Amino acid sequence: MRVFVTGASGGIGSAVVPELISAGHEVLGLVRSDASAKAVAAAGAVPLRGELADPASLRAGAEQADGVIHLAFGNDFTDIQRCVDEETLAVETFAAALEGTGKSLVIASGTPGVPGRLSTEEDAMPAVGPLGGRARNAQAVLGLAEKGVRSAAVRLPRSVHTGEGRYGFASFLIEAAQRTGVSGYVGDGSQRWPAVHRLDAARLFRLVLEGADPGTVAHAVADEGDTMLSLAEAIGQRLGLPVEAVPAESFGFLGTVFAVDQPSSSAQTRERFGWHPSHPSLLEDLAAGRYPA
Repeated sequence: MRVFVTGASGGIGSAVVPELISAGHEVLGLVRSDASAKAVAAAGAVPLRGELADPASLRAGAEQADGVIHLAFGNDFTDIQRCVDEETLAVETFAAALEGTGKSLVIASGTPGVPGRLSTEEDAMPAVGPLGGRARNAQAVLGLAEKGVRSAAVRLPRSVHTGEGRYGFASFLIEAAQRTGVSGYVGDGSQRWPAVHRLDAARLFRLVLEGADPGTVAHAVADEGDTMLSLAEAIGQRLGLPVEAVPAESFGFLGTVFAVDQPSSSAQTRERFGWHPSHPSLLEDLAAGRYPA
């Protein structure tokens, strides 16, 4: 299969591309810089210059491929709406290019938080709040199942980690600890976060691309829920800093996200796809990791 991957040189894409190639697929990777093009080519993929705000490049990639994995999303947390709008444009472009073709379209989304229990693949993402637009985009992709597209959403937890300086949302805890001299947590720290190693997530993206039924939702969850306190303790021990409760405002607008208990399950995904995470947990990576300066 020839697969078009957006975000091919990003934190997750740089793992998905070699995963696909090792399984015998050809990869066309969207890139917007010479450095990204070089990295994608070095991984064995064919670079395609473009960006999310350029529908022509997205259409060209989709038309040349048998399937699309959409991973790219802006990381400018000072202008989330612009990032969401770019993704909306990308989804609309892919929908127009793929409708009626029977090709695959897999989009990265996020696991929902459900008060009092583990969220499952059957729970809807809340389409409100700063990132509500992402939930609407993922739902639009799933709706393409009725229009001749083998669509699917892989929901990622807040922390997709590698142990090599990438820790997902836990990176904000590390940065705050380095900046303030305190490894902080919000409230009593009992709120739970799911997590996954990016290599395990990459394998699931491939499995979903290859075998998902139209309209499938999969959860890339390895650790169902580490408490914020346990994460702060691991970071504090690694940095030699005290561990203390801090105001949610210390983390900016993300503080409201950090205060929410949001554990998640991947039981249905594991059974459906035979997916069994095998790489280190987030706590293991935090305890042994190399933190960015």
